Amino acid sequence: MKSLFYISILATIGSCATKSHKEKIQDIKDGIVIESPTQAFNYAATISTEELKTHVYNFSATEMEGRAVGTKGQKRAAKYLLDYYVNEEISPPPGEDDYFQEIPQSYLGSNFNGSENVLAYVKGSSLAHEIIVVSAHYDHEGIKEGQLYPGADDNSSGTAALLEIAQAFELAKKAGHGPKRSILFIHFTAEEIGLHGSRYYSENPTLPLSQTVVNLNVDMIGRVDNRNLKVNNDNYIYLIGSDRLSTELHYISEAVNKTFAQLDLQYRYNAKDDHNLYYFRSDHYNFAKESIPVIFYFNGEHDDYHKPTDTADKINFQLLQKRAQLIFSTAWQLANQPERIVIDKIQ
Repeated sequence: MKSLFYISILATIGSCATKSHKEKIQDIKDGIVIESPTQAFNYAATISTEELKTHVYNFSATEMEGRAVGTKGQKRAAKYLLDYYVNEEISPPPGEDDYFQEIPQSYLGSNFNGSENVLAYVKGSSLAHEIIVVSAHYDHEGIKEGQLYPGADDNSSGTAALLEIAQAFELAKKAGHGPKRSILFIHFTAEEIGLHGSRYYSENPTLPLSQTVVNLNVDMIGRVDNRNLKVNNDNYIYLIGSDRLSTELHYISEAVNKTFAQLDLQYRYNAKDDHNLYYFRSDHYNFAKESIPVIFYFNGEHDDYHKPTDTADKINFQLLQKRAQLIFSTAWQLANQPERIVIDKIQ
């Protein structure tokens, strides 16, 4: 990966000097101004443990049948999302008749029925043509050999966070404090079978990818992984991809966390030589490969990962709330700062 940083040239008589890497990073940090922090804090506070808990329990309930792609359970889950957005008076994307982006069976393969991404939209004000995408997949493993895979952490937790974040932005908009940039919420289907829902969106975008500023992707944020359990740390979140395309995005993310959440931001799985390859394994990657900066929020794997024991009673709802509030606050900053974040790296 080649870094293409801004170059500042200081003209002097007969010579010129280029800023060091350290100085350029300090310039980025010094240039970050948190936008409307009191409002951001107040609307983040509307993300409640009670509502998150309701969504996670409903979404991972027996009636959802594990939400496998193209099944009745997945269709019920899609209807749950649609009903929520209608009830909250959060609109579908502009120019769309409903909240569903239909994905045909031919795209998913003969082993699956057709499915749908679910999209909702909060229109921005002065920079409405620029888009912040906040995403989470809502499908899971379904029922296998008679056993239900409820997917409470994977990814009812991320789905619940998206619903609460969308509600917070809509409340801000209705009170006259809406974002400058538009926010597009995408619940992706078919992540578990190969990121097909996000790939379909990247190939058939509802809103132009050229106007998409960033993707904040949320996949498993309700639990504590074994590594952090061993050291009794539940005040953390793994961030993946924040510095891969935009140096500025990484430092904005850190500044927002310092101001609002004070979580322990861990980058272990962002390493280029990470054998888990998480950067390539969730829906954000289909944005990153289009040169759109991303942050992937992830709590790491635990003993119940992709097992029937991934149940709602094991979710840490206070931690889920805190992580969701961090993601909201990051989206708030990116939606409201004067300038679009700068892409200064290529993959």
